[in-house]
Formats: sequence, C-alpha cells, structure tokens
Amino acid sequence: MEQNDIAQILITEEELQARIKELAAEISQAYAGKEPLLVSVLKGSIVFMADLIRQLTVPHAIDFMATSSYGAATETSGVVRILKDLDEPIEGLDVLIVEDIIDSGNTLDYLRNLLLARNPASLRIVTLLSKPSRREVDVPVDWVGFEIPNKFVIGYGLDYGERYRNLPFIGVLKSEVYNPDDGPVET
Repeated sequence: MEQNDIAQILITEEELQARIKELAAEISQAYAGKEPLLVSVLKGSIVFMADLIRQLTVPHAIDFMATSSYGAATETSGVVRILKDLDEPIEGLDVLIVEDIIDSGNTLDYLRNLLLARNPASLRIVTLLSKPSRREVDVPVDWVGFEIPNKFVIGYGLDYGERYRNLPFIGVLKSEVYNPDDGPVET
C-alpha cells in the first residue's frame, strides 16, 4: 500500500459514504418523476459515480466522457481536450454531470458549455470535491460533497500518475512525491 505517501487523511471513508448518501437523497428528490442521465467525467469520478448510483432512488441512465487538461502534471494546462464523448445524443434529456473535483473550473465550464449546446432539457452538476480558492471560472454547481483547501488530494478515484485511485478515503499527497525538491536533503 502507498500509505507512506499520504501526508494526512482529509476525508475518511465513513465521511465519504455518509455524504454520498445525503447527496443521493437530494438528487433523487430533485429528479422525482424524471429519469436523469448521469454523465461521469472519467477517470476520477468513476468511484464516486458508482457509489452515488447505488444510493439513487430514481430511475437513471449513465454515460461517460473523458477530458484532459492535466496530463501527468499537478496543475491544469488550461487546454481541454475531449478524449471520449458521449455514446448517445442528450437533446431533451435531464443531464447530471458527475465530477470528482472542481479546481480552476476551466474543464467543467468547457464541458458544461459543450453539453448545453446539445440542447438537454436540463443540465445540473454534482461534484464530490470543490476547491473554491483555486476557482478561475465561476461554474454553477448544484451539489457539492465537500469543500476542501488547496491541497493536492488523491484517493477515492483521484490519482497522481494513475496511482492512489484505489484508496477508500481522500488523502493529501506528500509534496515530495510529486515535487522531489520538497524532499529531505541528503548530505
């Protein structure tokens, strides 16, 4: 296990599951009598999406999109690329974007505008994590699981270099893992 790379556990597994249950209840109420299409933004939101849909009480469909603005970096490049688009048209559907984390807001803003241009009946957003201190674009978000400080987080689907997604909690990655200059000085 890569526990030695974790500086602190920010959100425990129990806190995550309790909040997801609350979010699912709120979302189910908001979509009562409707059948929303949940769009998971890959790869980071897959664990959140899986737990969320198990708690929903309304019928729903799912689809996936993959975007890239980070690559292997820890900071967004600001350039958003669509790596995987939706399988079906969304015109006339109630769409819920399921996001893992909102940082600058640039990727989500791009994605939101792209999907709005496809004429859904409605478009709402749920995110597990939000870093308001990093926001560059004000994106309207309907549901936020947790607001977090400006720390590099991993676990519960979030990764660094495709590692740590399997951790059942949200942890803060030690800076020396992604920035070797922060490590101990050898003499």
